[in-house]
Amino acid sequence: MTRPLATLLALLALSACTTTDTTSYCATPLSGNLDSAIRTAESRLANGCTYHFDSYFQNLLSIAENNPDPANPMLFSDFLMGSQDGGIISQRQAESLYNRYFNVKFVSLQGDYNTCSQTCPVREKVMSDMRAELHDKEMGLLRASADSQSFYRADNLLKETDLVLEATCRACDAGAR
Repeated sequence: MTRPLATLLALLALSACTTTDTTSYCATPLSGNLDSAIRTAESRLANGCTYHFDSYFQNLLSIAENNPDPANPMLFSDFLMGSQDGGIISQRQAESLYNRYFNVKFVSLQGDYNTCSQTCPVREKVMSDMRAELHDKEMGLLRASADSQSFYRADNLLKETDLVLEATCRACDAGAR
C-alpha cells in the first residue's frame, strides 16, 4: 500500500471515531434536575450539537413535566434567550417556542389580516393548529409549570376563538352573497 493511501485511510478511521464520539455525546439524553439539564444542553449546543436543539428542548420539557414548578417558565425563557444569543435559534423562534408552551396567547393565530379572505377559507386548519398548540400549552403550562389557571385561560380562549371565527365566517359568507 502506498504511503498517501495509508495516511488517507488512517485519517478516515480517526474521523469516523470522532464523528461517533460526537454523535454519541450529542445524542445522550439529558438528565438530572431542570437546572443541570439546561446547563448540559447549553454546553452541548455551544460545543457542536446545535442540530440537536429540538430534541434537547423536548427532553427539557419532559424533565420539567416530572418536576413541575412555577419557576420553570423563567428557566425555559433563559434557555431560549441564551440559545438565541448563541445564534442557535432566531429571536422569532425563541419567542414562538416560549409562547407556544408557556403563554396563553396562541402563536397559531397571529397577524393583522382580513379574517374573511385569509382565515375563513382555512378555518378548520387554523382551529386544528390551535388545538395542537393547546396540547403543547398543556405540557408547558399545566404539566411543567403547574399553572392550571393559565392553561384553562388558554383552553377558554381557544373555545372563544372557535365561536368568534364561526360567527365571523358566517357573516362573511352572508355578506358575499
